[in-house]
Amino acid sequence: MCDYSLHGVASRPARVGDRLVTTDFRNTLTRGFAAVGEPDVAVCLTAGTELAFEAEVERHYAWLQTLFFRKNKWKIPHKVGRFRQVNMDNPATHHDAIEFPDGRVVLLTRLRPGQYATVLQLPVRPYATGAKSGRRAASPAPAR
Repeated sequence: MCDYSLHGVASRPARVGDRLVTTDFRNTLTRGFAAVGEPDVAVCLTAGTELAFEAEVERHYAWLQTLFFRKNKWKIPHKVGRFRQVNMDNPATHHDAIEFPDGRVVLLTRLRPGQYATVLQLPVRPYATGAKSGRRAASPAPAR
């Protein structure tokens, strides 16, 4: 999914193997993923999409924060994560987040821009049967 604040940005769904970069989109107050080479197109992930980052992930920090906290505080010691959505009960807030192996969940808008990731795997969708999927259900074998 693409966060609520990206509705005014061109978007497309993620594909396995996509090379993504965290990006600040023009005319928005948010950050998201864009494909490398498509900086103005948001790449929308579905919950459960697995990502591999090129380096340890870094959260965004303001220069003033570095006066009070060590810069290492903003690094997340992982290179893999799973996309998920949080705060779904509040429609007027950011929902897109990355969950890391240690259970830490970080909003995508809180990641430092310019970090590269690759889509490893998309979540499995349940197989639809019958008329809903447009396919015919297999008929049982004739009795002998």
